[in-house]
Amino acid sequence: MQSYRQPLSWFALASLALLVIVGSGSAGAPAATSILPPGAIAPLERQRLVARRIGAILEEAHYRHVPIDDKLSEQVYTRFLDSLDGQRSYFTAADIAELSAYRLRFDDMIHTGEIEPAFLIFARYQQRNRERIRFALEQLKTEPDWTLSESFEFDRTKLPWAASTQELDELWRKRIKSDGLSLMLAGKSWKDATDILQKRYERVLKRVDQITPEDVFENLMNAYARTFDPHSSYFGARNSEEYRIQMSLSYEGIGASLATNDDYISIVNLIPGGPAAAAGTLAINDRVMGIGQGKDGPFQEVIGWRLDDVVQLIRGKGGTLVRLQVLPAGAAPGTPEKIVEFTRGKVTLENQAAKKEKRIVQRGSRTLRIGVVTVPGFYQDVQAQAQGDESFRSTTRDVKRLLEELAKEGGIDGLVLDLRGDGGGYLPEATALTGLFIDKGPVVQLKDTTGRVEVLDDPTPGTAYDGPLIVLVDRFSASASEIFAGAIQDYHRGLIVGQRTFGKGTVQNLVPLDRWSQRPVDGQLTVTIGKFYRVTGESTQHRGVEPDIALPSPISLEEVGESALDSALPWDRIAGVPFQAVRQPASMPTVNVLSKEEDTRNQKDADYQWLVGDIGALEQLRKQKSLSLNLAERKAERTRQDAERLARENQRRVAQGKAPLKALDEPDTEDGAPVPAAAKEKEKAPDILLDQAAQIMADVVVASTPAPAPTVVAKDAQSRPKAP
Repeated sequence: MQSYRQPLSWFALASLALLVIVGSGSAGAPAATSILPPGAIAPLERQRLVARRIGAILEEAHYRHVPIDDKLSEQVYTRFLDSLDGQRSYFTAADIAELSAYRLRFDDMIHTGEIEPAFLIFARYQQRNRERIRFALEQLKTEPDWTLSESFEFDRTKLPWAASTQELDELWRKRIKSDGLSLMLAGKSWKDATDILQKRYERVLKRVDQITPEDVFENLMNAYARTFDPHSSYFGARNSEEYRIQMSLSYEGIGASLATNDDYISIVNLIPGGPAAAAGTLAINDRVMGIGQGKDGPFQEVIGWRLDDVVQLIRGKGGTLVRLQVLPAGAAPGTPEKIVEFTRGKVTLENQAAKKEKRIVQRGSRTLRIGVVTVPGFYQDVQAQAQGDESFRSTTRDVKRLLEELAKEGGIDGLVLDLRGDGGGYLPEATALTGLFIDKGPVVQLKDTTGRVEVLDDPTPGTAYDGPLIVLVDRFSASASEIFAGAIQDYHRGLIVGQRTFGKGTVQNLVPLDRWSQRPVDGQLTVTIGKFYRVTGESTQHRGVEPDIALPSPISLEEVGESALDSALPWDRIAGVPFQAVRQPASMPTVNVLSKEEDTRNQKDADYQWLVGDIGALEQLRKQKSLSLNLAERKAERTRQDAERLARENQRRVAQGKAPLKALDEPDTEDGAPVPAAAKEKEKAPDILLDQAAQIMADVVVASTPAPAPTVVAKDAQSRPKAP
């Protein structure tokens, strides 16, 4: 997500929020729960106020400048229904006919704060959900007939609503049969499959009853926000905190990752450097049974709780004490529990920070050192910076440090900056990171809701790295990643390699909805306030950044990307701005030459050919919209698919001089002896696309005229570009 803070719009939005508070009384409003059935989840008074505030901000501040009227009301209504039952597996046509009476009420609801109709729709969904799960549990009592020639249509997004309850029953009969068949194909008996499915369905039923008014409200507000565009969003209090953590890569807690396993909360990871890892008293798969606050606070049992509720109990202010009642991994229920205590502290999410590695590529007698810096996101600890912490974390600071470390470790001949899967983040980091690789100049243009265009420049003169550069991208590279890749491409500073990027060319402002509170009790709204454009004037919206050299990818361009999203803003262009492209050496190979070398090499690359074959098989699977429910047919299909996978794998192995496998699950061998299980676990699957990028970089280095070794220099406010 792209976030951007702009002082004028920030204060304008805050003032607008205050005006809405002052001028939105509830006198004369209908009774709060007049239309809701007994026991249904009802909106809170605070949520009515927040809804009005959100409606006003969307109408006044969003880039589209459209009113929330009857036309938009129908769109919000449809989006809200899809968020509940996108696969059309719970509501019947009769339900929809009844609920459609509210389709033109969604504009009035957010203006007045009387949002009961949405909660009524949710109550109906919750009722149907319970009915369906109970039906599923009942179906498990009888083993299906696996010899029938019938199929299950699993993609129902474009199908009509079920005409009757009987039609829904038939749909769910097939759905449950499909679930059971999948387990039987994995080697389970019907009895084993029913045990697994019963627990799975019962967990679903339990979680349906754990839904809170905040869950419903957040879903509803997102139906409004995302009708304006796909990247405007409402975060409730808890998700606001998660957003802050992702931006700062830190939080205060014990540094343990949790997951739900049956009714238990289990430890799945201990974050290095966190209090839990340092103490050494927790282990993977330990189960948390209870949580106590402070030295002697009572334990609160958390069996069957929602995961996010447990997380909130464990997190807390640094320096405070939390105690956990833990059932050791593998211990049977009833085994004595151990009590462990931790002093909460700052936990840094290093696995989500930029990191480096060095790859060696041999070309004849030359040994080339290719540096790789992976950037998972564009982050900055804004809170730490505002508090004057000189060591605050940011993407640019981390990448600069990694480049300096690569230089101290003997230097590199070329650099691959890996932005695959990088969905963006904090906009100033995109311009700052670009500035590490260009001397000076504009990086991106920002057009706001008023039509004003602002040019954002490289914030610091000079470069941190001046050698050969490749930027590796894929379809999940979005927003800030596209700003960076587009600027590098426009300046001819490096090559863009990989897949066409996501195509998110919009900028969001983060609007806290708590006027006077430091904690986001009312949550926050991200509102699309502008679009960004490359220095050439081209938008990346919808179209993304096209790579100079394309590589195959398993990610579907049709199913992933801005062009696949409803309500996405259109592509356009504005005037470009003057900039000085980098002059390439005469010996620098052209893109066409590099592409031909890549194609020639890939004809002999067994890993590459295996990847292309795997992608082709995946494309065939994507075209499927239904599955056979005949056990023999599915086994035959599985056998065929396994045989094709085995043939592709053996083709690769033979090309690499390895003995072919007789079966996919056959253990690999070294010198005829089985490889130990521990060694197999440590074996890392090759990153074929990164290998390709490193090879292309080697082509660039070998073909280029010998030049002074790339330098990594300190870049600060005092550094100045050298005179020509």
